[in-house]
Amino acid sequence: MRRTRRPRTWTRSSPRTSRRGRVGTVKDTFVGDGPKEGTAVRRPAAPRPEHEAALRKKKLVNLTRPWLLLAPSLIVLAGLLLWPLIQVGKLSLQDYVVKFGGGVGTYVGFEHYSDLLGSELLWKTVLPNTAFFAIACVGLTVAIGTLVALLLNRLGPVWRLICSIAILAAWAMPAVTGTYVWIWLFQPQDGMVSQIAGSMGLIDPETTNWFTERGPFYAIATLNVVHHGFPFVAITVLAGLMTIPKELYEAGELDGANAWQRFWKITLPTIKPVFLVVTILSTIWDFKVFTQIYLMPGGDGSNEEVYNLGVFSYIQAFAKNDYGTGAAAAVLLTLLLLVITIVYIRTLFRQGDEDL
Repeated sequence: MRRTRRPRTWTRSSPRTSRRGRVGTVKDTFVGDGPKEGTAVRRPAAPRPEHEAALRKKKLVNLTRPWLLLAPSLIVLAGLLLWPLIQVGKLSLQDYVVKFGGGVGTYVGFEHYSDLLGSELLWKTVLPNTAFFAIACVGLTVAIGTLVALLLNRLGPVWRLICSIAILAAWAMPAVTGTYVWIWLFQPQDGMVSQIAGSMGLIDPETTNWFTERGPFYAIATLNVVHHGFPFVAITVLAGLMTIPKELYEAGELDGANAWQRFWKITLPTIKPVFLVVTILSTIWDFKVFTQIYLMPGGDGSNEEVYNLGVFSYIQAFAKNDYGTGAAAAVLLTLLLLVITIVYIRTLFRQGDEDL
């Protein structure tokens, strides 16, 4: 019987003998037990000096390239925004007097801030007007813009395009033009609204003035700002709505969800980032409204009951020549907007992290 030759086996960690009788070892690395006797450990080669220099140079380029690309815009922003803001801050600390060919400023410290924060007009009129007006405008702008976006989303492509162009005309209209249109509509005697309300027996057009009292004044200003701002919200929300898959709504209908439930459970969570962006941007814009207030009758300083923070700052500086107090009010408004801007930026970064 022929005997079967058994194949020889060897391990990588043990020495083996070559045909010529020389003993060799297999170089390997063992995890956990460490290198065993008779074996050599492979070690990573040390980086070459020129390779280290190349890595440092590449890292430096990666760090500096974004700032080099941002440098032109940062220089422009510093010249147009940062430098004037610094000058306003310096002016708020001085008692500035305009003279022929220039002006003279006397350092008074925080005296203007003390006078401003101790002013009864600021706390009872200016800040409440600014805050409540902004809150009302933001709420109505976002609500009406969202409603219009939902309606546009149900239209066909052609009618959606036509209606979008039509509502964008209101957004493209200059604030000055829109304000004078609303003034004409509510003109005390000859305005269209006054005539219609008078014909219905609601008011007396000869004696009713919509612009003398704070309530009607800001109601008209709110209509003006909302009319000018809702197209931006509508188009932005519409863009978000068009990204929602139709299968989600079909699944909701199969589950028996009505229109309100589909909006609350599907639409709102899906485009929540869009709502956050338009809400915070609208808040920033509405807190610094100036044109729509100043151009209305009484908004130019003749009626203190309708001051907001922007108009108050302007009147103090350029109508009463109290540049220090006007600058202090401008700094206060800037700080309020800065807080809102920080919230906006943090919200964007937080939303970006959640998307990742």
